[in-house]
Amino acid sequence: MIVSYDFHIHTVASPCGDELMTPNNIINLCELLEKKIIAITDHNTCCNCAPIMALGKEKDILVIPGMEIECMEEFHLIALFPNLENAYEAEKQIQACMPKIRNRASIFGNQWIMNTEDEVIGEIERMLLTATQLSVYELVPLVKGLSGCIYPAHIDRNAYSILSNLGAIPDDLYFDAFEVSKNAKDELYKGIYPGMRCVKSSDAHYLEQLCEGESFLEVEKIDKKSVFEWLELV
Repeated sequence: MIVSYDFHIHTVASPCGDELMTPNNIINLCELLEKKIIAITDHNTCCNCAPIMALGKEKDILVIPGMEIECMEEFHLIALFPNLENAYEAEKQIQACMPKIRNRASIFGNQWIMNTEDEVIGEIERMLLTATQLSVYELVPLVKGLSGCIYPAHIDRNAYSILSNLGAIPDDLYFDAFEVSKNAKDELYKGIYPGMRCVKSSDAHYLEQLCEGESFLEVEKIDKKSVFEWLELV
């Protein structure tokens, strides 16, 4: 079957995420847009994955727990996990290697933790918009060791992308996929990296960005196993 997906969505936990990016708002809009598989990928945290996964189950939307990680080389990576336990373990290891800088909400934005009722139940004090002290060469085995999938984010951008920082995707990182922005000419990048899956997601920080463009994948069944096999070109 062919279904709509979006593997790069931020919530109110990301300081750059709009205050309307709450669990219910995200799931309800994704239902209206008929998105069947989504991933929650806040900056260096997976704290709001659980409530959105619970709400997604009620709406028959598969929600994959994930993170957008900034490596030591200062570009972004998307990490997706098969379950919350593995996502939490990755978060623990990544945050242990982040500088202890307090977030300034008045400048960067709030970092709220929410429940399924869209109530704020906590706030992350540490600044999330920062690079970890882990190299991409350390992050790849870390994520894969937790049965996750990791690939470079928005490679077409001029900032925080692997191409803008390294100039190319190194062969020895053995990525199975890469992500391009929703307005990118994906055929161009598919031609450059023909052996890798091209993922096109919204990188939504605002609700209206969820509506901009659609991406589809073909799977036999809507489950995490099928999604990971699609990402890994199995």
